[in-house]
Amino acid sequence: MITRRALLATSLALPLLPSVSFAEAAPEWTGKLLRAARTQIGVTTGYDPAYVTLGYPGGDVPRETGVCTDVIIRAYRDAFDVDLQSLLHMDMKASFTSYPKIWGLTRADRNIDHRRVPNLERYFERQGLKRDVPGRREDWQAGDLVTMRLGGRLPHIAIFSGYDPLTDRALYIHNIGGGAREEEIRTDYDHPMRFRFPPPQG
Repeated sequence: MITRRALLATSLALPLLPSVSFAEAAPEWTGKLLRAARTQIGVTTGYDPAYVTLGYPGGDVPRETGVCTDVIIRAYRDAFDVDLQSLLHMDMKASFTSYPKIWGLTRADRNIDHRRVPNLERYFERQGLKRDVPGRREDWQAGDLVTMRLGGRLPHIAIFSGYDPLTDRALYIHNIGGGAREEEIRTDYDHPMRFRFPPPQG
């Protein structure tokens, strides 16, 4: 099992972008994704995991609230008009048995499936988007999606956004309970996974 403490010993648990030149060479889409994610800061100020019946496609809870997955879903919709609700729902309908059976469901539920971290992890894996963790520092790219289990139990997802120029600590855009923020992740976690999801072409 990979833990945050074990990763810290490698200096890669909280990854740093290796250089300004690397950041400048990052694909244009990553900057667009980060800008879309940052627009949620100060708008999404609450956290509410309640089950809600959503429209489809493009369903969402009120922007002032949500959970960690909503940060990712909204960022991809706003930046690229990519709807993870419909992408994941279609994939789950086509291959429901490939997805986790944590919630006792017998069929896909377009209201909630895309808002659950384990489902997003499986979808990204099925699309071949998984990256090494910790991997080499130069392999990390702003815009990478990072999942983990907070306290060894609670699934969480965040967008790696770069590093603090003063502290050299990695920063993430996420909603861990107090609304959308860009900050360090200071809570102990384990089972980290990393994904890179470029917007589909065409």
